[in-house]
Amino acid sequence: MTKTPKIALVTGASRGLGAALSEELAARGFHVLAVARTVGGLEELDDRIRRAGGAATLAPMDVAEAPAMQQLAHAVLGRWGGLDLWAHCAVHAAPLAPAPHVDGKDWAKSVLVNMDVTRGLIALLEPLLRARGGTALFFDDPRAGQKFFGAYGATKAGQIALARSWQAEAASVGPRVVIAEPAPMPTAVRARFFPGEDRAALTSCKDEAARILDAL
Repeated sequence: MTKTPKIALVTGASRGLGAALSEELAARGFHVLAVARTVGGLEELDDRIRRAGGAATLAPMDVAEAPAMQQLAHAVLGRWGGLDLWAHCAVHAAPLAPAPHVDGKDWAKSVLVNMDVTRGLIALLEPLLRARGGTALFFDDPRAGQKFFGAYGATKAGQIALARSWQAEAASVGPRVVIAEPAPMPTAVRARFFPGEDRAALTSCKDEAARILDAL
């Protein structure tokens, strides 16, 4: 009888830490459900996972589209009965701006992706994680209160505050909720925030992915 693999859902999987976590999880025997908007990035990720002997299912979806996420959750329930891990890497990084000049559209998208989407996914995925004794994994980036980080810092802090509340509520009943704080990595998001930075001095996404998963 074939053993059912552990199932990991990675939201925001096409690049950066999300892609590195997907590859590392596949290398550790997980079947990875990779969610992202960028089809090309997902296909390249799938190629790397397959070359290394792993397995993935690609889900080219926008996490902000609630019906698509509901359809995905229904499919996961029907095929695997739940999730062993959810790693939430999807984020909107609004351009840096002084607080009085934060663009309204950037603010709205930051609230949508970083907070509203997180709330919706927690509600949607909690039963799937509890069904298999799974873990939800979030990533803190403490920029709240820093100059020019108004939109990103406030909404990312809101996301993590929500995750911490869920963590406290679920401590005795599950699922397990883990909040990691990755080291600075040479991601596209960081490059937007810190142009011209010496990226050679940063920790690789691959190394951070391995460190974070080792600590689970």
